Amino acid sequence: MGILAYDDDEALGRVRAVDTTMVVVNVDDTERLRKLQVNRLAVLQSSRPGQHLIGIIQKITRTAIDAKNGTTEGSDDEILEQNSVRISLIGTLVDKVGDKVNVFLRTLETVPEIDAYCFSLEGKRLTDFMRVVANIAGDGQKLSLGHYTLDENAEAYLNGNKFFQRHAVIVGSTGSGKSWTTARVLEQVAALSNASALVFDIHGEYSPMRGPGIKHFRIAGPGDLDAGATLDNGVIFIPYWLLGYEAMTSMFVDRSDQNAPNQAMVMSRAVVNAKRKYLTDGGHSEVLANFTVDSPIPFSLDEVITELNGLNVEMVAGAKTGTEKQGEFHGKLSRLIQRLENKRTDRRLGFLFQGNVETMEYEWLERLVLALVAGTKDQTDGTGGVKVIDFSEVPADILPLIVSLIAKLVFAVQQWTVSERRHPVALFCDEAHLYIPESRSSGAAGDISVEIFERIAKEGRKYGAGLVVISQRPSEVNRTVLSQCNNLIAMRLTNGDDQAVVRRLLPDSLGGFGDLLPVLDTGEALVVGDASLLPTRIRVMEPTQRPNSGTVDFWERWGEDKHVRGHLEAVEGWRRQSVQGLPV
Repeated sequence: MGILAYDDDEALGRVRAVDTTMVVVNVDDTERLRKLQVNRLAVLQSSRPGQHLIGIIQKITRTAIDAKNGTTEGSDDEILEQNSVRISLIGTLVDKVGDKVNVFLRTLETVPEIDAYCFSLEGKRLTDFMRVVANIAGDGQKLSLGHYTLDENAEAYLNGNKFFQRHAVIVGSTGSGKSWTTARVLEQVAALSNASALVFDIHGEYSPMRGPGIKHFRIAGPGDLDAGATLDNGVIFIPYWLLGYEAMTSMFVDRSDQNAPNQAMVMSRAVVNAKRKYLTDGGHSEVLANFTVDSPIPFSLDEVITELNGLNVEMVAGAKTGTEKQGEFHGKLSRLIQRLENKRTDRRLGFLFQGNVETMEYEWLERLVLALVAGTKDQTDGTGGVKVIDFSEVPADILPLIVSLIAKLVFAVQQWTVSERRHPVALFCDEAHLYIPESRSSGAAGDISVEIFERIAKEGRKYGAGLVVISQRPSEVNRTVLSQCNNLIAMRLTNGDDQAVVRRLLPDSLGGFGDLLPVLDTGEALVVGDASLLPTRIRVMEPTQRPNSGTVDFWERWGEDKHVRGHLEAVEGWRRQSVQGLPV
């Protein structure tokens, strides 16, 4: 027998109206109506034997009606009540499918008939149903989040395949448990034998996460330039030659300059010439015929500046014999050359322009790709399926450009890998509003970043690149990217604009879920999407290693009778533009 066997006298009421996935049920028993709660589950009879329809209670209404004329206006005649419950259908429980019994499906092959019975799902039946959901959720690819708020005895799973295939959003105000939830997911990814995931750690929050399956990198800071830091000890230099044409233009060319078009064209030509020389000198003839300005090929910045300087002072033969005149670009490249010189001597940008010798080697890109993109089994040391990249020392003005450069590297590798040998990789975009912004400014680094992430969001599934967008301000995250994310984990949100964005991501039939956003407890989430078998409220389990994102306890810290003196080290770090080597 199925787990949802009811007697007719247990019914809440009968179906009065049906509209696609929304059902209205009349409830005659006032006592039973009082026990119902919004966002709890209900069961409705299906027109097919052996099936029950499962729904979420959206609204409970109790209305007084004039028995004589059917109005709700004042009258001395007998007053009756018309009590109704509005229910959103979310799936079907089938008693038997093949050899399996009690199978929950996220499909609606039927809708209830008028006058079909409706029952409340509670007590032992609720526990049995939640166990069914827990046992079959994820089709064997179970990603455990925690426990259902409806029934704390039932573990809440997501489908790990669908969570990453169809992209995901994790949002929540500061202190709501957003980083906690992310860490919970990352721990399970790291436990897989051949995982591949990158975490864009903007503030160093995930540095406490250590252990098997997790490897840490950081973008080189000023303190690493003279310290012999290399990729082998977890320090990443991102050489300037990885910048594409658009990125180079945004960094070096002042678009407000009247000579900007000429500067961009000449710089592009100089870069191509420098790349051609590198390939020729290295004997890479097989690449020479097809490379472009965007091809990831090392080149000498000195040679580019030398060529630009030559054009900037070039004199050519005049119309009259023995005379000279200024060349086409004479004096028009001075600002471009100055910007190039200033950028490459800026120690804050040392990770771009002052990398060690290894970054100019032809084979270095393969090493970088192996370290960041390869799965655990292909890693040199066989560890580190989850790669946490610390961007905390990257200047804020070019942060979007550098984060998107890593994302573009991953996507390009996936795109150019033969499909039979493609290994999936996930990008966890923490503080996504900083580098995937909704607002744009023409030619800015943020523009380039948005274009890259939009492309990954739209096309990543085909190439095995998944996005997990994490933000405390979803209203400031690019809407095109968010619209491509079919899984939502929403923690507490108190800002009205942020709540409105999340409501737009919810299915129409679950729009009422959005009303819970400001009242969720810390560590509690609304989970909806392709990866969630049951759209519901979940209490996220605490990760083994908590990220360094806890809110500072002002009152307790102020009450401690001890010296701290962290501000003294901060001054030195500020001067050096690096926290490396400071006392802990």
